[in-house]
Amino acid sequence: MTTTPPRTPVTPARRTGLDLASGVLTGTVALYIALVAFGNITDFGTNQQFVEHVLAMDTTFRDDDLMWRAITSKGLQDTAYVAIIVWESVAALVLIWGTSLWVRRDVDLARRYSTYGLLMLLLLFGAGFIAIGGEWFAMWQSKSWNGLEAATRVVVLSGVALVVNQLPGGRQAGSM
Repeated sequence: MTTTPPRTPVTPARRTGLDLASGVLTGTVALYIALVAFGNITDFGTNQQFVEHVLAMDTTFRDDDLMWRAITSKGLQDTAYVAIIVWESVAALVLIWGTSLWVRRDVDLARRYSTYGLLMLLLLFGAGFIAIGGEWFAMWQSKSWNGLEAATRVVVLSGVALVVNQLPGGRQAGSM
């Protein structure tokens, strides 16, 4: 007769304050960007006008040296806007998944998916809105269609969440 050794009880992974902060920050950004995407889908026309005006550069200083950059094709403007909404929606889903992984205490996967989603937002709002919209299309010149402040808020919130997600405390050696 063989006997099996007694099982040691499985205890859930210890949640650190850093893991909790990472999860809360990821969840906050996930909620924010999900609401942004939802608003853009359900109130399509409002931010569609924003994208049109920024790309057309029709409220900038109208400098002939810059106006060649303007995109006035309605089809290209709408394509850009739909691409923004799709990117926001995918980022929201990735961050929601990352948040659920933080809740499940799957720290390595949570960190990985949170990083993906946060980097997606940094690309969209940092490279897309601040760099391309702000500088290439001179959005900073517009008094009525300037989204730099809103984009900066998203970049700061996403950047802080990314830094906290990447802090080394509580990690096992060799993990991401």
